[in-house]
Amino acid sequence: MKKRAVFIAIPLLILAMVLAGCPGGKATGTLEFYANGEGFVRQGFVSKDGWSIQFDHVYITLDGIAAYQTDPPYDPQTGGGISGKDTVGLDGTYTIDLAEGDADAEPLLVGSVSDVPVGHYNALAFNMARAESGPAAGYSLVMIGTAEKGGQIVEFNINVEEECQYQCGEYVGDERKGIVPENGTADLEMTFHFDHIFGSGDLPMDDELNLGAIGFEPFAGGAQAEDVLDMSGMHLGHVGEGHCHCGCQ
Repeated sequence: MKKRAVFIAIPLLILAMVLAGCPGGKATGTLEFYANGEGFVRQGFVSKDGWSIQFDHVYITLDGIAAYQTDPPYDPQTGGGISGKDTVGLDGTYTIDLAEGDADAEPLLVGSVSDVPVGHYNALAFNMARAESGPAAGYSLVMIGTAEKGGQIVEFNINVEEECQYQCGEYVGDERKGIVPENGTADLEMTFHFDHIFGSGDLPMDDELNLGAIGFEPFAGGAQAEDVLDMSGMHLGHVGEGHCHCGCQ
């Protein structure tokens, strides 16, 4: 009888120790979300039609920011919603000035979430939404700056009302992002390519990017954003060089 009692007690003791050492049974870390307008907004660039553009402010308002672990990987070419085994989101709405900082400034931290499940967050969703207050109130995107061509200087304030929803696949860049280690930190980036709106003077006019961009000339002539911009066709939002599915209204 004594031997039988000892035999039962030992596995119960081991089970209790295992359960005590594994609260929740899931390893966690921290995931950070960044926004980046790249050198286009911090350093300026030349549009496809020869205007040298310098930004003072580029206010973009974002909400619905969420990261996903998806298997199979999300394909932005097919569109549709994203679903994953783990989802991590930022609550609230954020207005960010992508032109903040000097020419070599780092991407801007939008927010972070701690105690997220470890693993690879290989899909990202976010919305461009109209700001309810602040310097961009009433607009999802506000671009303020100056443009110069052939001695002509134009001060511009381009206001975009369209709201856009972006569903993106994995970040593409010099390093992989979104891989959260246990007790560590990973980051993801919402990247905005403003050469998709204005084109690039560094590329031939018949380059695919320039064919889809409108350049700066319409704004130099006094056009308003709603008259010339179709944000669905601009493909502004990316994840590094990775693509997103975009729908605007």
